Amino acid sequence: MANLLVTGGAGFIGGNFVHYWSKTHPDDRVVVLDCLTYAGNASTIAGVEQAELVVGDIRDTDLVEKLLGEHDVATIVHFAAESHVDRSITGPDAFIDTNVLGTNSLLKAARKVWLDQGSGKAHRFHHISTDEVFGSLGPSDPAFSETTQYQPNSPYSASKAASDHLVRAYHHTYGLEVTTTNCSNNYGPYHYPEKLIPLFLLNALSGKPLPIYGDGMNVRDWLYVEDHCRGIEACLRNGKPGETYNIGGGEELPNMAVIDRICAEVDRAFAEIEGLAQRYPDAPAAKGRATSELKTFVEDRKGHDRRYAIDETRARAELGYVPQHDFENGLRSTLRWYLDNEDWWRPLLAR
Repeated sequence: MANLLVTGGAGFIGGNFVHYWSKTHPDDRVVVLDCLTYAGNASTIAGVEQAELVVGDIRDTDLVEKLLGEHDVATIVHFAAESHVDRSITGPDAFIDTNVLGTNSLLKAARKVWLDQGSGKAHRFHHISTDEVFGSLGPSDPAFSETTQYQPNSPYSASKAASDHLVRAYHHTYGLEVTTTNCSNNYGPYHYPEKLIPLFLLNALSGKPLPIYGDGMNVRDWLYVEDHCRGIEACLRNGKPGETYNIGGGEELPNMAVIDRICAEVDRAFAEIEGLAQRYPDAPAAKGRATSELKTFVEDRKGHDRRYAIDETRARAELGYVPQHDFENGLRSTLRWYLDNEDWWRPLLAR
């Protein structure tokens, strides 16, 4: 039996990790530390018996020290972050506060409890980062590897880059046993409806426009969130302290292709699921029309990176990581989850 502290565990990726870990490691206890901002939702992990939710801020170093000591935690999995690029453009301060100062607070607490006061037992501080720290790729550039130079282009990605460097520094300076994974674009259940896939799915159901930045040809690598959780598990098990690993889905697609697939999946669902037209009468598909008629081009986002791509060779070779979901099946599963869990996302829209 092991005890984990999962920061941001009531958010999208963190919440999925709590569900995944509790299913695959049923004897472990999970302490979730989350301040329940707009993107954190206690209902995301409701019903997970192994998880205890503590509402608090990762910048509260004393609280983190207390949790590590009282629960005999030897593993921190650090998801907590401000992560929406658009919000970082209009309000960067929150990203510095949470992503940089918050990560430093966690590292200080871990160092004090595990190293300064600890018995020398094995421990792990695992930090979840993003491929956005590497900047933007040209059409023919090789995919991001673990040795790609950092070139962040938004306040969000700059704050994550800073946190990555802090994690590395605590390993090399103090001997804290850390690992970092840089992931590509996640999608799946419990995704807050401000990101592309859940936003477009829910807009399609209510007949609202599908706003496409620029020409819609920005390219991302799409990673089903359960595969990401599997990659983190592999890193905790096999990752070498002090090292970083790229976790991707192997599905490099332009946004327009993703949007077209969303439209097709919504149309398919209305054709296959009885009663869907009555539940969502404002959807074009409820009237026999194509969801794609909702596509609307809008002004491009400032500093919009053109292409991300992940080279996951190292994670496959050293961690044994292999994604198990292709985009077609992952997207269909995601859509059906939102259709089956309206009681989760409807209150979020009401906010």
